Amino acid sequence: MLVRSIVAGVAGSVLLASVAFAQAPTEKGDKAGMAPATTSTSSTSYQGDWRASKVVGLRVYNDSNENVGSINDLLMDKGGAIKGVVIGVGGFLGVGEHLVAVPLDKVKFATEPVANSGGSASNTGSPNKMSTNTTTGAAPAKTAKPNPWYPDHAVFSASKDELKAMPEFKYATE
Repeated sequence: MLVRSIVAGVAGSVLLASVAFAQAPTEKGDKAGMAPATTSTSSTSYQGDWRASKVVGLRVYNDSNENVGSINDLLMDKGGAIKGVVIGVGGFLGVGEHLVAVPLDKVKFATEPVANSGGSASNTGSPNKMSTNTTTGAAPAKTAKPNPWYPDHAVFSASKDELKAMPEFKYATE
């Protein structure tokens, strides 16, 4: 009885393997008559480009280094070019937030951290995070070098009140 089960298992494996070999393409580039795909792009061809997934969520500051909101979305045309930026103003954890759409050319991106002017505008929310003075006797903190794949923050020339006064952006449901 055990021998029959083993023989049946081996025979089934041979049948399955023969079907798999029959379906393997004979040429590497021949896939149903399609031309072979070229993989000429590499990470170096995108040097200097930013990741859109990292731009969404950036803090937005005004010219006075005051935090006025964050980028909630990027609006593209059908060709893939980014035309607008949706900025969320106010609210708490997205609740009660006022969304405003502004043209991309009105938003400037900065790779350097926001200058700490008296602790009122800190990139991390804590004025001590940007400070290089320590009281423990440790070496001063080094400033982080800019990330080549995304900016540090965005700058839009308007106060928080001016942004809240702008018409609210609503996503179309049609």
